[in-house]
Amino acid sequence: MDIDWPAVLGLSISPLELFVRGSAIYWFLFVAFRFVIRRDIGAIGIADVLLLVLVADAAQNAMAGEYRSVPDGFILISTILGWNLALDYAAFRFPALRRLIEPRPVPLIRNGRLMHRNLRREFLTADELYAKLREKGTANIDDVDAAYMESDGEISVVKRKGAA
Repeated sequence: MDIDWPAVLGLSISPLELFVRGSAIYWFLFVAFRFVIRRDIGAIGIADVLLLVLVADAAQNAMAGEYRSVPDGFILISTILGWNLALDYAAFRFPALRRLIEPRPVPLIRNGRLMHRNLRREFLTADELYAKLREKGTANIDDVDAAYMESDGEISVVKRKGAA
């Protein structure tokens, strides 16, 4: 069984086409994750989840031969990694851009009162919020000055002064 080395190591698709395809998919999924799937992400950032999913898929396709060569996969993975690094750097370097890229914390409780409108907007029930409060060591909403859904989907709680 002979290996067709030119087919394995040569380019079968234009590097520019791979760059454009990788960029388009990255930005489409970034926008979708940023505005739709915020709550379900958990403790890691949206861009991190996106990076893992896209790199895994691109690498799998390159290894399985759906691309005609390994360098095709290298270019696509490099494009995805490049956008992720550029976005992280830009968010770090430019605070105004960070506010666009990362969602602001959403207030869920203010001065001990539930903000039902924000709960509905985040598809979070009061029972789910109470469970999160208990996880943070607060059983009574009256002991909470504020609670926020952070940009990574986690709930942060600020207790009232003197609350246990």
